[in-house]
Amino acid sequence: MPAPDVDAALVQRVQRGDQRAFEMLVVKYQRRIERLIARMVRDTNLVEDIAQETFIRAYRALPNFRGESAFYTWLYRIAVNTAKKALIGLQRDPVITESALASLDDDEEGGASRVENELSDGETPESVMASRQVAETVNAAIESLSDDLRQAIVLREIEGLSYDDIAELMGCPIGTVRSRIFRAREAIAQRLRPLLDTRDGERW
Repeated sequence: MPAPDVDAALVQRVQRGDQRAFEMLVVKYQRRIERLIARMVRDTNLVEDIAQETFIRAYRALPNFRGESAFYTWLYRIAVNTAKKALIGLQRDPVITESALASLDDDEEGGASRVENELSDGETPESVMASRQVAETVNAAIESLSDDLRQAIVLREIEGLSYDDIAELMGCPIGTVRSRIFRAREAIAQRLRPLLDTRDGERW
C-alpha cells in the first residue's frame, strides 16, 4: 500500500483512540522532523524538545485532521511553526549549523553527506577532501540564505518534497516556490563556482 494510504489508515486509528497507531507515526517521522528542526535552530539541545512539542501538538490536533493534505505535509507545517515559535520566544535567529547537521544526519545516510555517499572506493584522499569542502561550502551557502529561500531549498533538495507539497507547507503559490528554489540554487552555485570552476548560468 502506498505510504500516504498507510498514514491515512494510522490517522484514522488514532482518531478512534488507538494510541499505538500514533506511536507508529512518531517512529516513522521522528528523525525527519528532527532533521528539519535542526536546520532551523542554532542550539542542537533544543531540537529534541521542539520535536517532542511538535508531536504533542500534532496528537492534540489530529481529531480535527480531515486529510485535506498529506499527513507528512501537515506534520511538517506543525514542526516549522513550532520551531519558529520557540525561536521567537528565545529571540534566536533560525539558521542552519554544521553541528546540527553532524549530530542528526546519521540516520539513512549513516552520518555522511550526499557528496561523500557518492564517492567510490577508488577515490583519493585529495578528492575526498575536495568533496568535503564542497559539502561545507553548500552548508555555508544554505546558512546564508533568507528564511524563505532556505526553507524552500531544504524541503526540496534535502527532504525531497514535491513543489506542490512545499507550496502547501509554506502557504504560497507554486510559482513562488519555484522562484525561491531557483534563487536559492543560484546563490549556492555562486558560492560553489570558485571550487568547481563552473561557468555563469550553470547551477548545481
